[in-house]
Amino acid sequence: MSFGAIDAWWWPYLFILVAGWLATDSWRFLGVYLGGQLSDDADILVLVRCIATALVAAVIANLIVSPSGALADVPAILRVGAAAAGFVAYLLSGHRILVGILVGEALLLLGIFFAA
Repeated sequence: MSFGAIDAWWWPYLFILVAGWLATDSWRFLGVYLGGQLSDDADILVLVRCIATALVAAVIANLIVSPSGALADVPAILRVGAAAAGFVAYLLSGHRILVGILVGEALLLLGIFFAA
């Protein structure tokens, strides 16, 4: 059976639901099962956290350096400055992520508003 075998309006939604569930939840269940037996400071968990953090940093860097859509119209100095200010606010607020995000977004939006 293939994706195009059923020609009903609900088939793509069911296919995405089942395929998405199988692709993600099976790994989550396996991770919970195996991760429950590891200590929080195990080397493998430190590696996984490092890789996850690096992936998030890469996505953010990609949005800053080579954005697409409406963000591409914002000057690069404003994007870099807002990200740097958000990071400084994060550090000064005692490592509160929400503060860093809100400061970075506020500066970006203010810069866009006043530049227009």
